[in-house]
Order: sequence, then C-alpha cells, then structure tokens
Amino acid sequence: MSVVVAERADDERILLIKLDRPEARNAVNGQVAREMAAVLDELDTDPTLRLAILYGEGRGFSAGMDLKGFLEGDFPEFEDRGFGGFASKPPRKPLIAAVEGFAVAGGLEMALACDLIVAARDAKLGLPEVKRSLIAAGGGLLRLAQRIPYHVAMELALTGDPVPAERLYQVGLLNRLCGPGQALDEALALASAIVGNAPLGLEGSKHVMANAADWGLADGWDRQQEVARRIMNSEDAREGATAFAERRAPVWQGR
Repeated sequence: MSVVVAERADDERILLIKLDRPEARNAVNGQVAREMAAVLDELDTDPTLRLAILYGEGRGFSAGMDLKGFLEGDFPEFEDRGFGGFASKPPRKPLIAAVEGFAVAGGLEMALACDLIVAARDAKLGLPEVKRSLIAAGGGLLRLAQRIPYHVAMELALTGDPVPAERLYQVGLLNRLCGPGQALDEALALASAIVGNAPLGLEGSKHVMANAADWGLADGWDRQQEVARRIMNSEDAREGATAFAERRAPVWQGR
C-alpha cells in the first residue's frame, strides 16, 4: 500500500502530494522516502506540472522520523535525496508545504525543504531531536540558521520544544497563516498565484534563490547570468514579450 499519494488538483498543473500514514502521525520511514523521491521525479519530468503541494493526512503534517523503524534499521532516506526522499535534494520545481496540527523533527525539516510554507494558526512546529540525543541533521539546523534570527533558531534547536505557528510567522519562516483545517485550501490559493507563470522562469528563479547564500555575491552574479542567459534565449521568453505586446495571455511551452 502506498504511503505517499499523488493526484492532480482541479488545476491539473498543480500536483497534490499526501503523506498517508495517519496511524503513525505520518512518520517517515524508508518507504516514505522512496515513494516521495519517485513522486518528485515525476513532478520534475512532467512538462504539464508546474508545482506541487505537500500535506499530511489526518491530524498533522508529520512527526518526523519513524523511531520504531529506525531501531529496526529502516532509515528514512533515499540515495542522494536525503531525509524523506528530498530534504537534501529538493525538486527543481516549486514545492509548497501545507501544515496542519504539527510539523516536528523531520516533519519540520521536510517543510523547510519546501519553497513556501502555509500553516494553520494552531499548528506547532519544532525540532525535538535533542530530547532523544540526536540533532536535526535532515537540514533543519542548516536551513533555520539561514532563515530566521539566530536566537530564535537556537531556541528551537536547544530546547526541543514546539513553537506556535504564529511566532514563526512573525519571524518570517511561514508565508501564510490560516484557520485550522484550511491549510490545503490556503496553499492552493498561493499556488494559483504562481502556476500561471512561465515554467522556465519559475525553475530559474528557484534555482538562483536556493543557491544564492552558497554562491555569495561575487560568484552569484556570474552564476545568475548563466541562468538568465539560458532563459532569455528560450522560446518562452520570446512568447512572453510577444504576448505582452499583443495584449493576450502567453502560451508557455517550457522551452
């Protein structure tokens, strides 16, 4: 039985990806990682898909690593994709996390591996690994250190206590807050503001943004120019300019 379920939204350019282990609080094991990697490969290779939304079945997003599986030697990683099948190698296309209930430990790390995060106001997010003599090695520490103030990130890392979504929205970690039970709908609303944009522009913008901190400003100009030049020479760039001049909606080809 599949534990990662993918289906297209009403707008078929959007892929909905569901973590489907509600009996285990959507904990991540090896099967989740393998299936997630396969679904995200499909996202990247299917030219009709623009982006995806990741959410959890049941009361919460994910409780992180399946500790029972870990004790039995079942590791929640897949090849070079890392934790959950994508934490260290996310897809090229945009990915939105829709968080209800809780996203803790590896669950928060998967949300952080997404490009945008929508959460219900009553959701709790945290990195409790220190309470189990572990560290958040699935990208949680690395990404939080870059995205929110040092002392807030350190509190999450050292106390292991969950933090209300409201607090993390205030420090800029979350894009949107919504009422309980509305995270997926809010994520779809956010996706609707993205999905009509040019696919090459979306992928190129994500690539530059995701790598800018590692490149630094000096190298970043050259790396960005490589991406920009490739996109500016594409058929879609010409279509975008032509559609603007003709006052019509563009028809993107992804090339």
